[in-house]
Amino acid sequence: MHILAKFGLAAMALMLSGCFASAGEPEEVVVAPVDGADWQLVWSDEFDGSELDRSKWIPEESCWGGGNNERQCYTDRPENIAIEDGFLVLKAQRETFTGPARPPEIAEDPNPQITQEYTSGKVRTRGLHAWQYGRIEVRAKVPAGQGMWPAVWMMPADDHYGTWPLSGEIDILETVNIGADCDECEGDLGENRTVSALHFGDFAPNNAYVSQKTPLPSLALPSDEYHVYSVEWGEGLIRFLVDDRVHFTVTRDDWFTSSPLAMDNPNAPFDQPFYVMANLAVGGKWPEESNELGLADSSTPNQLSIDWIRVYQCESDPETGRACME
Repeated sequence: MHILAKFGLAAMALMLSGCFASAGEPEEVVVAPVDGADWQLVWSDEFDGSELDRSKWIPEESCWGGGNNERQCYTDRPENIAIEDGFLVLKAQRETFTGPARPPEIAEDPNPQITQEYTSGKVRTRGLHAWQYGRIEVRAKVPAGQGMWPAVWMMPADDHYGTWPLSGEIDILETVNIGADCDECEGDLGENRTVSALHFGDFAPNNAYVSQKTPLPSLALPSDEYHVYSVEWGEGLIRFLVDDRVHFTVTRDDWFTSSPLAMDNPNAPFDQPFYVMANLAVGGKWPEESNELGLADSSTPNQLSIDWIRVYQCESDPETGRACME
């Protein structure tokens, strides 16, 4: 996402465990590998409990704006992170809040306090669970509104090739400003595109990325209904899907890292374990410089609602994952 991403710092630990339960939606959602492939479920959260499962997720508490001039403080409060009726709900509120500037892994000592005019939620599997290759799915309903920036994305567990972006970033799902005026968009409903991206390369300002913005086939707003957003990640190949339709494919020829540790390894940096996170950012450089510009007062309160997140790995080819992608 957040291109801690295009504009800022980063630094960023692992392995897997877990099981699954049934989904919280009234309609049936089948937990099964993708038809015709050998993907096997290895971890999931169906969000069926009464509170966040702290063996799977750690909320981030920070107010620094992610390096993107975002306006929120992420808090570990039920006002911003809640499990409701089988869904993880990350809630953006307009309220003055003071909290720590940065998360622990990149904090100064002492960590200064920052006051923002909005709060929201962000959860991460960092330090608990990470995976190398697989299929990661999230069933989610994104918010509409100028200035809303939800994301489900992945960062490296241990920065093997160096800090951002040398060790890479995988953005499964992002949207900005859904429903706002959009001269570039198909249809007449406004901004209606889902974004997936990879970040890599050299230290800023020489960082690089590839991305794709794709509307739904119906040109409907993705905020109207739940959709399944996925990444299939194998050695030298990464592809992104919405409702099982591939909308963006990237190969090892499209990425690189300037890290000397990569040597002649064309798969670097996307050959290491990555962890998963989800958040709802309020404002920031990208949304506020796009569509109708700025942050609309009417955009908050708002929420990103997630039905489930599931991780599959290729049973017949766990080393590369490619057998399940070909």
